[in-house]
Amino acid sequence: MRVLARFLGEALTWIVITLMVVLTAVVVFAVIYRKAGASLSWYDEVASVLLAWITYYGAALAALKRSHIGFEDVLLALPIKARKVAVLIAEALVIFFFALLAWAGLTILDILQGETLVSLTWVPVSVTQSVIPIGAILFIIAEILSFPAYWKDIMSGHFSEHPPLAHGETPADHASGEGAR
Repeated sequence: MRVLARFLGEALTWIVITLMVVLTAVVVFAVIYRKAGASLSWYDEVASVLLAWITYYGAALAALKRSHIGFEDVLLALPIKARKVAVLIAEALVIFFFALLAWAGLTILDILQGETLVSLTWVPVSVTQSVIPIGAILFIIAEILSFPAYWKDIMSGHFSEHPPLAHGETPADHASGEGAR
């Protein structure tokens, strides 16, 4: 799983970097055109699609690194049994949500068949909107691949943003500096 997670992380990193470079180039290109007194009819539409793609692929990368918004402080404050249940419920809800998003995205792709972008009529909308189910599936894969390390960290009383807790120490003790020394 670690090898697959590392490969997915590298692939997503390069996808996000590439999309950011392309978006930057499009914006710079559009600014130059506007300064020259011309305007690109496709700029707004393409820039918004690129931003959406960066958001979806970046979210999957964040999920793989467990860098998305979380509640580790709350989890670490729970007793171990409650923590186990809370982590499992949270993971199930996240995976359920993104499975639902993937299903809805696939449904929307069917509805959008034959539609094209307004400014670039040769680009199907289904291509631009394919990021919804693809991004959702990548997010699910990232959650599953990163779960074992996340489980180990949370069950051992620490997370990457928090130093490990000493035996008998609570997150509140650690934050106030009153923990075991």
